[in-house]
Amino acid sequence: MKEFTIGEVIRKRRIELSLTQEELCEGIYEPPTMSRIETGRQTPSRTKLNFLLQRLGLPDDRYYALLSDNEIKISNLQKEIVSCNVLGKKEKGLGLLKELEEICDRDDMVIQQFILRSSVIFGKWENGEIKPYSFEEKMDMLLRAIHLTSPKFDIEEIEKGLYSLDEVKVINQISLTYSRNDEHKKAIDIYYQLLRYIKKHFQNILQSGGLLPLVCYNYARELVLVRRYEDALEIAQLGWQACVQYGQYKDLPATIALMAECYHFLNDDKKSMEYYRQAYHIHKAIGNERSVEVIISETKKYFGDNFSF
Repeated sequence: MKEFTIGEVIRKRRIELSLTQEELCEGIYEPPTMSRIETGRQTPSRTKLNFLLQRLGLPDDRYYALLSDNEIKISNLQKEIVSCNVLGKKEKGLGLLKELEEICDRDDMVIQQFILRSSVIFGKWENGEIKPYSFEEKMDMLLRAIHLTSPKFDIEEIEKGLYSLDEVKVINQISLTYSRNDEHKKAIDIYYQLLRYIKKHFQNILQSGGLLPLVCYNYARELVLVRRYEDALEIAQLGWQACVQYGQYKDLPATIALMAECYHFLNDDKKSMEYYRQAYHIHKAIGNERSVEVIISETKKYFGDNFSF
């Protein structure tokens, strides 16, 4: 059986999707560079290779590209920065971002995009304190981030674009930013488009298994906020299924708790109590005390003394 080179794999998939070289590499490479990659005359960096494969809906974990020492350092820094975000270590995260900026190429739009979206999460130093960016600042930074690699990005026509997983994460952040500014209808419209895109384009990418539950949870949460409980329940169930299918359980307990809330407002307190118990025990098992407290507060509010875990 013939073994295809990376360039041949990219070219074959691009033609299957009826994409031009220019469409595939927009924001990443110039078309002549894309041509050299497809013919094996140039090897892309790992980050840009991942970007191209993800845009094509191919699993990037199956392919290998040699990493330079600098690329390894950049990759490790990115992992540390993501960890700081998860753990809420803003000061350390900002320090690592500064270090990343110093060693990455200015014209590496993939890394520059990562820096921008991470900066939005951590905030900025102001008078010796870390303070959040304003809504306007966040939107400006996130739109600049997505336009670095998708210059033609249109928030009204998301499904017409071609995105990597990182670009989808930026779009998710844009929607969250609208939500936190109480623009829930706008956030819902973005999540509707984003979910359709993920289901259509990322079926073969294992990493999307963690992205789909996240988007489903955020989308369902928005629907709850505008009291569309049946719609929220449908989207949350899709997220639950994705958690199980892909073995990605980070968002599972929060999704189950959200479903419990929906069942309460749909007058099915028997199911609501059952789901709250499940969410409570998962959060308890993983030591997420903050979420445990939220569930205790909600069940007390909804059921009073008629409920026990």
